[in-house]
Amino acid sequence: MIAARSCLLALLLASGSVATSPPRIAIIIDDLGYRLDAGQRAIGLPGPIAFAVLPGSPLARALAEQAHDSGKEVLLHLPLQAKPNDTIQEPLGIRLDMSRSEFSETFEEALTSVPHAIGVNSHRGSLLTRHPGHMRWLMEEIQARDDLFFIDSFTTHESIALKVAVETGVDARRRDVFLDPDQNPDTVVREFERMKRLAKKRGSIIAIGHPYAATLTLLERELPRLVGEGYELVTISRLMQGDRVVAE
Repeated sequence: MIAARSCLLALLLASGSVATSPPRIAIIIDDLGYRLDAGQRAIGLPGPIAFAVLPGSPLARALAEQAHDSGKEVLLHLPLQAKPNDTIQEPLGIRLDMSRSEFSETFEEALTSVPHAIGVNSHRGSLLTRHPGHMRWLMEEIQARDDLFFIDSFTTHESIALKVAVETGVDARRRDVFLDPDQNPDTVVREFERMKRLAKKRGSIIAIGHPYAATLTLLERELPRLVGEGYELVTISRLMQGDRVVAE
């Protein structure tokens, strides 16, 4: 009987009689907070795009409020130290030489500066995401606040952020595709197509882009076509609710 049912299901799937869920795509636009024109253009993108706002940036609060008022989800784009002798000093960034209390105070101030944040994603961080102690501190801060989740922007393959998140019970996931590792329009087209291929292969995917002109131009043109091509564009919160990861 079981074998007969399996054969019937296979036939139905082959004939298209059984509906399958379309591949799901969640897109985050990072680095909002410094340019009003680019930020507003990004917020105007069609569909449930999420926006990651840099804490302490001049337009952080205004753009986070505008995104929220437009029905878009907001993330805290938390700066994490990228290299040992990092000369880039970003407002409210987390550094390796911070004490536990300094870490906690900076995280709280960063979160407060970005209203409506429902999750945290990392900005830079190729150094800090490799350090288990600081990643545990970060996950403890996230866990202490109800309903926050974490997205590892995954700027280094040595990142242990996802592993520590799973160990501490924080809902977390890793970025799958950078849409714009550079601002060449051909690169953005290439990575957008790779995003779609990976979505079909994996079932769901997180893509990160930036408010570059090439990226926004492509997304304005291509996002309305995704449904017709058999994809579902979803909010990052919905993707997180549906997907659970395990430590690798």
